Amino acid sequence: MNDTPDDTKPLAWITGAGGLIGSHIVRTAAVHAPSWRVRGLTRNDLDLTNFRDVQRQFEADLPELVVHCAAMSDPEVCETQLAHTRLVNREVTFFLSGLAQDIPMIFFSSDLVFDGRHGHYTEEDETSPLTVYARSKAEAEVLVMANPLHTTVRTSLTAGKSPKGNRGVEEQLRLRWARGDTVKLFADEYRCPIPAEVTARAIWELALAKCPGLYHLAGSERMSRLEVGQLIAAKHPDLNPKIEPCSLRDHDGPPRAADTSLDCSKVQQLLSFPLPGLR
Repeated sequence: MNDTPDDTKPLAWITGAGGLIGSHIVRTAAVHAPSWRVRGLTRNDLDLTNFRDVQRQFEADLPELVVHCAAMSDPEVCETQLAHTRLVNREVTFFLSGLAQDIPMIFFSSDLVFDGRHGHYTEEDETSPLTVYARSKAEAEVLVMANPLHTTVRTSLTAGKSPKGNRGVEEQLRLRWARGDTVKLFADEYRCPIPAEVTARAIWELALAKCPGLYHLAGSERMSRLEVGQLIAAKHPDLNPKIEPCSLRDHDGPPRAADTSLDCSKVQQLLSFPLPGLR
């Protein structure tokens, strides 16, 4: 039990607190990091692209840890909003890393920094992003990792309940099935999905371990988009879920990485629990 008065505990900034992962990190802090105070920052709290306001708030709060979850994360939207994607995903990250130059910072990146040609990627593998979103993340990684106090965490598809009910892979599928949509899902695109509550627990353990670096943090099971959808559909027969299997060979939109499964053995060595899958 931690009896330290709240006003004397170190403060952690969590950006993207209105999103899926950020909200879970905020909500689980009392359990996994009781020695910390947490300030969850949503878009309504602070516009991260207004650097003057961000600096003013940072200097007022003086956080001792920054966990940066905020991002433009819809790859299709990013393809049409290049400048804003670069601003949010690259420049905001760079500015925050500068403010946090003397304290730990954990930055969320993505498995999509890889081109998906072979899968089971380790932290030593070279990035080869295929999309605007992925390139913005890969570029931000380089900026963050220039500081030896800072950490980059690459994660994958995430499931769980978000504040608005529309962020996680399960939420997105449920919303479409509730509308009566038949959802096309790739049988030959592979990721390592992970529950948001697991990600949050791992992030707090990583922060407390004080071992900065580059880590892969994803689920233990490599699954196709189709398999993920079928697993979720089985939990929601009331929605009469309809799925149409499809192949990347027939995809005519922005490029998609076929297999961005991650080897998470490095971070697993620091965690007190085994990383699970979705099943």
